[in-house]
Amino acid sequence: MIYTQTVEKLRSLRLEGMAQALEEQRQQSNILDLDFEERLGLLVERQCLWKENRGLAVRLKNAQCKISNASLEDLDYRPSRGLKRAQIDQLRAAQWVQHHRNCIVTGPTGTGKTYLSCALGVQGCRDGYRTHYFHAPKLFRELEVARADGSMLALLKRLSRTRLLIVDDLGISNVVGQTLSRVPGNPR
Repeated sequence: MIYTQTVEKLRSLRLEGMAQALEEQRQQSNILDLDFEERLGLLVERQCLWKENRGLAVRLKNAQCKISNASLEDLDYRPSRGLKRAQIDQLRAAQWVQHHRNCIVTGPTGTGKTYLSCALGVQGCRDGYRTHYFHAPKLFRELEVARADGSMLALLKRLSRTRLLIVDDLGISNVVGQTLSRVPGNPR
C-alpha cells in the first residue's frame, strides 16, 4: 500500500495520533534501526497518548472552569491561607468523587476558594471525570429558564452525567431561597 493511502486510511479510522506518528517516523533517518514491532509499538503508544490528550481537552472545555489553568500543584500553602497539604492531597486522590461525596470549600472572601475549586475541577478532568463549573447565580438562572421553557428534564439529565459538579459562590447567592421556594412540592 502506498504511504499516502495508509495515512488516509488511518485518518478515516480516526487514528490521527498514529497518522501523525507515522509521518514523523518517515522523516527520521534512524527509524529503520528499529524492528517492526518496536515501530508499531511507538505508533500505538502515540495513538493512545493522542486520544488521552484529546479527551482531556474536551473535558476541560466542557468543564468551563472560571480559572481554566488552575492547578493543585500551584496552590499557596502559607499558614495565613489555612490550607493543609494533607487535606489537599486527600482531595486530589478523588476518592470523595468516586464515592459520590460532596466537598464544600468555605472561607473568607479573597482566600482562594474559587481557585481551589477550579483546581479540583481541572484535576477531575485529568482523572477522567466529566466536570462542570457553575457560578451559582448562573446555575439558578439556567434552572429557572429550563423550568419555564420545559427543558428541565434535559438539563437535569445533562447534569446527572456530570461526575464532578462545582457550584461556586453558593453561599452569597440570594437566589437560592427564591429558586427553592418555586420548586413544586417544596414547602417553603
